[in-house]
Amino acid sequence: MCVPSPPKRIAPAALVLGLALAVTGCAADAAEDDTLTLGYFPNLTHAPALVGVENGIFAEALGDTAFDTRTFNGGPDAINALFSGEIDAAYLGPSPAVNGWFQSEGRALHIVAGAATRGTGLVVRDDITAVEDLVGTTLATPQLGGTQDVALRWFVREQGWEVDTAGGGDLSIVPQANPETVDAFAIGEIDGAWVPEPYLGRLLAEDDAHLLVDEADLWPGGEFVTTHLVVSAALLRDHPERVEDLLRGHVEAVDLVEADPDTALRSVSAHLETLTGGAPDPDLTAAGLDNITFTVDPAAHSLLVGADRAEAIGLLEPVDLTGIYALDPLNALLAEDGRERVAGLEG
Repeated sequence: MCVPSPPKRIAPAALVLGLALAVTGCAADAAEDDTLTLGYFPNLTHAPALVGVENGIFAEALGDTAFDTRTFNGGPDAINALFSGEIDAAYLGPSPAVNGWFQSEGRALHIVAGAATRGTGLVVRDDITAVEDLVGTTLATPQLGGTQDVALRWFVREQGWEVDTAGGGDLSIVPQANPETVDAFAIGEIDGAWVPEPYLGRLLAEDDAHLLVDEADLWPGGEFVTTHLVVSAALLRDHPERVEDLLRGHVEAVDLVEADPDTALRSVSAHLETLTGGAPDPDLTAAGLDNITFTVDPAAHSLLVGADRAEAIGLLEPVDLTGIYALDPLNALLAEDGRERVAGLEG
C-alpha cells in the first residue's frame, strides 16, 4: 500500500495551485484500498457532507467498503490530498476542481455531482459603506486559489484595481484559515473577508459588520456553484460501484438537508462541534443554511465562467474542461427515482 507524501505547496508564480505529480503511484494505489476516504470542510456549504458523516449515511451506503474522512480548510489542500492518494473523494469548490483538472491534464479527478450553490459574500466593517471604500483595506479569503479567493480577485479586477498574490496592490488580499479570519476581524487586523457560510454569518454577528457584496447578486439568476462532489479518476475507473454507493449517500444527504431543515440543523451543529470543539450558534447556523441552495445539479455553466475568471486574474492557464464531469452514475440513480437528469458541459 502506498504511503502518501505530505501535501506540498508551490509558488503562486506557477499559476496553478496543488501538488505537482503525475497521476500514478499513490493516487492509483488509493483505489486498490478497501477504504473510501472522503474529504470535506467544516463549512455550511458542505452541509451534505456534514450530515452524511454525522448521521452515518455514507457509511451505510458504502456497505462493506470501510469509510474514513479528512477535513480541510481550503480546496487546494484537498486537491493535494486527492493527488497524493490520502483521500479518494472530496467536496470541493469549482476553482480547486478546475485547477486539479488542469494540473493533472484531466487524469486525476472527475466531478460526479453538485452539492451546493450560493452562500458566499464579502463582509466588511460598517465604516466601509461603498465598494470604492475598499481601496487601501485588507481583506481575507480562505486560501489562495480557492473559490472565494478567485471570486474576490475577480471582483477587484472588475473595479479596475490591481492586486497581487503577495498582498500588495490597491488593496491587500490575505488568504488565511476561516477561523483565523473571524478572530482577525474581531480584533481589527483585517477590514473584511470574502467567505462562505457559516463564517459569513459569524462575521455578520459582530457589532461592527455588514454584508457589502452578496455574491448571488453577481450571477444571473443568483445561482452559482459553491460545492461539488469530486472523485479520483482511479476510484471511478477501478471501483465504479463504490462511486455509485457514495452517490447514493450523497443524494440522500442532499435530500435530507433540503427536506428536513430541523434535522439538518441538529446534525450540522453536532458535527461542527465535533470538528471545531465549539458549539455553533443555532440561529446563525439556521440562517446560514437558509442562505444556501443544496442540489445535486452541478450548475455547470458557472464552472466555465469561474475558469475564465481564474485565467483572467492569472491563477489559471487556459484549460479544456471537456470530460471534467462524469454524471452518468448520478443520472442513473436519479432515473431510478424518476427524477430529472442533470447536465454537464456537453448537455
